[in-house]
Amino acid sequence: MINAGDTAFILVSSALVMFMTPGLALFYGGMVRNKNVLATIMQSFIIIGIVTVTWVLWGYSLAFGPDVGGIVGNLSWFGLKGVTLSPSPDYASTIPHQAFMIFQCMFAVITPALITGAFAERMKFSSLLVFIVLWSTLVYAPLAHWVWGSGGWLGKLGALDFAGGTVVHISSGASALAAVLIISKRKGYGREQFIPHILPSPPFSSFPRGKVTAGNNLFPTTFP
Repeated sequence: MINAGDTAFILVSSALVMFMTPGLALFYGGMVRNKNVLATIMQSFIIIGIVTVTWVLWGYSLAFGPDVGGIVGNLSWFGLKGVTLSPSPDYASTIPHQAFMIFQCMFAVITPALITGAFAERMKFSSLLVFIVLWSTLVYAPLAHWVWGSGGWLGKLGALDFAGGTVVHISSGASALAAVLIISKRKGYGREQFIPHILPSPPFSSFPRGKVTAGNNLFPTTFP
């Protein structure tokens, strides 16, 4: 049964998490040189569009669809087929399934955006687009299923991830480190001055992130 309070909470939380990505764009944009500010900011904004499309088409199904061996979901929810306004028995049973999908989409958006700070000023925009699609599909979706998906192997071991410490931060941090090692340092590093444009502290970057767990013995809780 849909609970109006739970639904309102999850929609507001989705909006707050969404605002974090533009906040991240301003933060990363302030740490690069003047000539790369716009490109760095646009990386985060284009990720909002790209990941939202891939999430609707196949990402959500891979992450939260019916389990395949505890590793990934199948594609039975491709294009949100079967994801309706009715609550899901497996995910947050007091809110519409589509509301849960939107909330999870916001996490899927900001996670690859976090990685872009590792290779700022050093990746072509076209290469970034390809990377984001592949990473979101091959890394984020399976990992989200492991922890948050019904039947995921880490979830079965008792793993609880309310604020994305595993799915968001460990995955983006490890991927950022791998990107740094592969791409290497900037040309001219150590010989030229790399003066940041400006270092803002956008309030968007400190919005709370949390997960609502309804229909079980855990209270709906937000973790900063």
